[in-house]
Amino acid sequence: MSLLGNIIWFIFGGFFTALGWAIVGLLWCVTIIGIPVGVQCFKFAGLSLFPFGKEIQFGGGAGKFLLNILWLIFGGFELAVAHVTFGIVLCCTIIGIPFGLQHFKLAKLALLPFGAEVISK
Repeated sequence: MSLLGNIIWFIFGGFFTALGWAIVGLLWCVTIIGIPVGVQCFKFAGLSLFPFGKEIQFGGGAGKFLLNILWLIFGGFELAVAHVTFGIVLCCTIIGIPFGLQHFKLAKLALLPFGAEVISK
């Protein structure tokens, strides 16, 4: 089921969400200090291409907390709003509910990407 979901996801918008993550990652990589943040964005761009069959576990720490605050200010909020908007629109139809739930998962990740770990089911 997750293979079919990933194929449909990629065709109908997964590419564009991954492109959003990649653009933000490129903007972070412009500075030397932002390269670790950009690399994290590229990892989540890959997740955004094929999100079905994967779970996200959130961890913490002082350094990750500070990075999450900087991330939220400089790019995470916009990506989270985009994912929530897509999720709401997709949940308006019965067929779109699984895809909307994936957008909500990615929205939470867009708010707190540091300390998050992607795990395959």
